[in-house]
Amino acid sequence: MTHIGYTMMTEQSGPRELVGHVVRAEEAGFDFSVTSDHYFPWLRSQGHAPYAWSVLGAAAQATSRIPLMTYVTCPTFRYHPAVVAQKAATTQLLSEGRFRLGLGSGENLNEHVVGGGWPSVDVRHEMLEEAVEIIRALFEGEHVNHRGTHFDVESARLWDLPDRPPPIGVAVSGERSCALAGRLADLVIATEPEAGLLESFDRHGGAGKPRVGQLPVCYDPDRATAVERAHSQFRWFGNGWKVNSELPHPDSFASATQFVRPEDVAGSIPCGNDPADFVEAVRAYVEAGFTEIALVQIGGDTQPGYLDWSEKTLLPALRSTFG
Repeated sequence: MTHIGYTMMTEQSGPRELVGHVVRAEEAGFDFSVTSDHYFPWLRSQGHAPYAWSVLGAAAQATSRIPLMTYVTCPTFRYHPAVVAQKAATTQLLSEGRFRLGLGSGENLNEHVVGGGWPSVDVRHEMLEEAVEIIRALFEGEHVNHRGTHFDVESARLWDLPDRPPPIGVAVSGERSCALAGRLADLVIATEPEAGLLESFDRHGGAGKPRVGQLPVCYDPDRATAVERAHSQFRWFGNGWKVNSELPHPDSFASATQFVRPEDVAGSIPCGNDPADFVEAVRAYVEAGFTEIALVQIGGDTQPGYLDWSEKTLLPALRSTFG
């Protein structure tokens, strides 16, 4: 069975709106939800970037059924891993066991704000691995002392721990991150329907674990309007992770995508209101082996209409196709 999720995209809505949207997503019947965790939007046209963890706390209280998840948090620059462990444990308690901690090696766009430069990807993976080990140790409930290559932890302990620690997901984009995720994660996260990533994850110990993908979509009764909005706010999506993780500012993303055309965006993001187009886009993830797909509706002010349409049309179409 394929689970369909809703994305609280913090880059395109304010905090109160995000909570209202996930409440409606729960009512509409989405199977789970995920939340981005950014300091900047990718493009100025998106217009928002509230603190994701405050939004998660409010969402945990405003909802009762829908699972919550970071997609993803970087536990190595803006946040120390010991602090991420505390935030995750608290969110798991507030949500009564509905939270999963999605982690990744980060983007320069969000992490540069605390200074210290932006190291090479191999160093970022080293830091992520060490961070996951620290978080796991704190989830076990003991005092943790750690002297590592990248982090120190001085007699830390989590005083409020849930009975079941949040499952940890790791975002992957290549062989090294897949190896890390296979060894250390409870689930894998990816933003592209690449079967090779999941095969690598399986080779390194991930077989049988959940695999969560994410797909941008742009619903609108008028397809031309949807294409225009997708181009305005999501034309960066086609750059790929290796490019997106290095750019430091929304203006950098604008410059890097200045020659992307609306028709280019429409070729990779389903736009309009024909559910068949959305079903086919999801099919690529299902056939690649993903068990969960979180949809991202582009446009903060379009969420109410999208959620109504999803409840009446999209979710029934997806479930009749994929179970």
